[in-house]
Amino acid sequence: MRKSWVAAVAAGLLAIGTDPAAAILKKDTSKLTPHEIEVRAKPISNFSRGKTDAVLNGRLAWRGGLVLTSFSEYFGGWSGLRLEADGKRFVAISDAGLWMTGKLAYDERERPKALKETRIGPLLALNGKPLHRKRDRDAEALALASGALSKGTAYVAFEQNDRIGIFDVSDKGLGAPRAYIQMPDEKRRMRLDGIEALTVLKGGPRKGTLVGFTENPLRGDKAQRGWIWIKGVPRGFTMSGVGDFSITDAASLEDGSVLLLERRFRWLEGLRIRLRHIAAEAIRPGAEVTGELLLEADLSHEIDNLEGLAVSRGAHGETVITMISDDNFNRFLQRTVLLQFTLKERETADADSALSDAEK
Repeated sequence: MRKSWVAAVAAGLLAIGTDPAAAILKKDTSKLTPHEIEVRAKPISNFSRGKTDAVLNGRLAWRGGLVLTSFSEYFGGWSGLRLEADGKRFVAISDAGLWMTGKLAYDERERPKALKETRIGPLLALNGKPLHRKRDRDAEALALASGALSKGTAYVAFEQNDRIGIFDVSDKGLGAPRAYIQMPDEKRRMRLDGIEALTVLKGGPRKGTLVGFTENPLRGDKAQRGWIWIKGVPRGFTMSGVGDFSITDAASLEDGSVLLLERRFRWLEGLRIRLRHIAAEAIRPGAEVTGELLLEADLSHEIDNLEGLAVSRGAHGETVITMISDDNFNRFLQRTVLLQFTLKERETADADSALSDAEK
């Protein structure tokens, strides 16, 4: 018990970036060339380590998960994730300045089973060469801008040297950035943890628009900021509902609403994560946004330092939510886990709840 508590504390410290070892353990990718790697996957049967998943909102159902490992010294630090619409092809980015591509395979019950055709490579500078400085390599968020993961463009947000680039993306990985977009005026007040979450709205009144969120409040603020890029210009709003959690990623649903992944560490309670749903109409310049909690979990569940969030469709058209964790390259104390849930439509969730009550 004591060992697991110590591990939880150390994992929490790394998760919130207070341990300098988190930076030391990151590998130098400046001389890395793209290549294939083997990733091993161990199934996670149940989300809860106990007898109940009572933390799940009625709109969420557990699908399955994986513990991912690799002999590659570059595997880890995954901070952003995107899946193709069918949930099979994926792209992930690491805060060590890496990308990873491949396919996510499923078993006969549609549970995640393995990562296949996996490749990694370095994120590049405008000149087409790998990023040399550590402060330039800290990639934290990924969003598909246009096209598909097999051939399209993607936004990548970096912290420390705060910027958002537009990159070509394909089966071969991410190319050099085409350009960098306009940053908010508040950039000067960003800490080392700047824009941590990005998504492009898939529907609603602002379909196709980029939205970004800070991990923590800016200096002098009490709440996280968000921005929506209208005609290329970032216009701000406030996240009043997150409280003392940090925002780690975002993903748009097809109606233009947004899911937010959140994380918190406390000495007495350890690590906690939350998933929040924000209505499409709530995301607008000048708004004060709260949203609805769909999930809250602690270390009695199969969580780790979850930083990547993606949305796709299952074989029957259902909405699938996928999360991936950042192990900070600290394999002794932390894990890379991939978790999947099904998001039910509100009407279906209400009907299931009513049926459950009738059976009691």
